[in-house]
Amino acid sequence: MNNSPYFLKPASVQSVMLRVLVALLPGIAAYVWFFGAAILLQIALASVAALAAEALMLALRGKPLMLFLTDGSALVTAWLIALSFPSIAPWWLTVLGTLLAIIVAKHLYGGLGQNPFNPAMVAFALMIVAYPQLMSQWPAAGATDFAGQWQAIFGARPLDAISMATPLDALRTALHTADAKASVAGVLGSNPAVGVVGGKGWEWVAAGYLAGGLWLLQQRIISWHMPTAFLAALCAIAGVFSLIDNTQFAGPLFHLFTGGTMLGAFFIVTDPVSGTTTPKGKLIFAAGVAALTWIIRTFGAYPDGIAFAVLLMNIGAPLIDLYTQPPVFGHKDKRGDSR
Repeated sequence: MNNSPYFLKPASVQSVMLRVLVALLPGIAAYVWFFGAAILLQIALASVAALAAEALMLALRGKPLMLFLTDGSALVTAWLIALSFPSIAPWWLTVLGTLLAIIVAKHLYGGLGQNPFNPAMVAFALMIVAYPQLMSQWPAAGATDFAGQWQAIFGARPLDAISMATPLDALRTALHTADAKASVAGVLGSNPAVGVVGGKGWEWVAAGYLAGGLWLLQQRIISWHMPTAFLAALCAIAGVFSLIDNTQFAGPLFHLFTGGTMLGAFFIVTDPVSGTTTPKGKLIFAAGVAALTWIIRTFGAYPDGIAFAVLLMNIGAPLIDLYTQPPVFGHKDKRGDSR
C-alpha cells in the first residue's frame, strides 16, 4: 500500500494542447452538421499556415523545430482562428490571420508562454478591422452544399449567395440604424437565422463547446474560475438590462447561446499565458471580459465583442495579478490576517 504524500506528474504542453483540441470536436461536429464541411477546410488551411509560420520563426530564432512543432500550441491557435472566422471566408483571409497570429502576436513577443495578447483574438481583431464585410458573412443554416462553399472560399462564387446575417449582426444593424426604436423581439423574430434562444444551429454549436469545456474542467486542464465568472457576469448584466427594458436589450439566454460566448468562455478567456493566474484575478479578469463583451455587443460597431474584450483585459492582466496575489504563508495580508 502506498503512503502519502502523493505528487502529481505535471501535464506536458503537448498533452494539454491535445486535450484542448479533443474538447473542440463536439462543437466542430455540430458546426459541420448545421453549416456544412467548409469549417473543416478552414481548419486545415489555418493548421497548415500555423505550422509553416511556426517552423519559419523557430528556424529564424534557432530553436529546435520538432520540440515546438509537436507541442500542439500552434494547432490550438489555428483551430481557434478557424472557428472564430466565418467558415466561408476567403482562404487568404484565414491564412493571413493565422500568419499574423503566429508571427506577430506569438513569436515577436518571445514565443510560447511570452505573448501578452491572445494570438487568435489578435488575428480576429486585425481582420475584422481591415475586412469588416468579409468577416461578417456567415453561412446560412442548412446551406451545407460543400461544392458551393468551396467555390466561395476560393473566389469562384460570390459570398452573398450562400451567406446571411447572424442574430448578433441583425440586432446590431437594426437597433443602430433606421429601426433604432424597433423592439429586440421584433428584430430577432424577423430574422430567419434566429432559433429558440440564439441562432438556428448556433445553439447546438454552443452546446458542443459547452460539453467540451465541461470535459476540460473534469480533466483539470482549466479551472472553474474563468468560465463561471464570464458566463455568470454576462448572464447577470444581460438579465438586469433586459428586465429594465426588454424591448431594447436581449436577454441572458440570447447572449449565452449566440456568437462566440461558449467558445470564449472555455477556450479563449481561459488562455493561461495572456490571462491572469491568481484565483481572485481570474474571477476579475473573466467578469471584465463579460462586461466589455456586453457593452460592445450592445453599443459598439461590431456584432460580437469577445475578441476586443479579451485583448483589452489582456492589457490589465499583469496589474490584476499584482493586486490579487495571496500573502506568503506565515505573513500577514493587508487586513492583518495571518496565513
